[in-house]
Amino acid sequence: MVPGSFTGYFAAAATAAAALIGLLFVAASLRPETVLGRNAPPVAKAMSGSAFIALFNSFFVSIIALIPSTSLGYPAAIMALVSIYSTLRLHRQLGKRETAWLQLVLAMIAYLAQLGVGITLAIHSHEQGLVYDVAYLLVASFVVALRRAWSLMQGEHLPAKQEIRVPGE
Repeated sequence: MVPGSFTGYFAAAATAAAALIGLLFVAASLRPETVLGRNAPPVAKAMSGSAFIALFNSFFVSIIALIPSTSLGYPAAIMALVSIYSTLRLHRQLGKRETAWLQLVLAMIAYLAQLGVGITLAIHSHEQGLVYDVAYLLVASFVVALRRAWSLMQGEHLPAKQEIRVPGE
């Protein structure tokens, strides 16, 4: 069960995740041909997908935590499994040279930790310390998402010849 003292945190986290998902859609729409289009590089699709997965995870864990008398362990564990599967699927599409290994490893560590905490919280649903752990893991999920989204905005996925130039530079 989620203590009432966490209501503000999870409400803010759900709101932030929803807003960032919207901004991710805007970022992808600014470069549709290089992010999500048919000819977009696989690394761009993986970066945008990874950011979406992390925000999706944060949003649903947070929004479910706001439901009164809900055990947070089950949704945290389920969302961790969904995130692990989706992240591995995305990175499998990339070649070994294109995969951002550090980001993949950090994301997997965060999701595996969330899975462990979620299972433990499902068993010990009144353990307030585990709710803190979930809250901090959501922060890690935001870090993963924001790093990936920032990489997209900077055009790190584009070859040098495809970089978008601003007129007058």
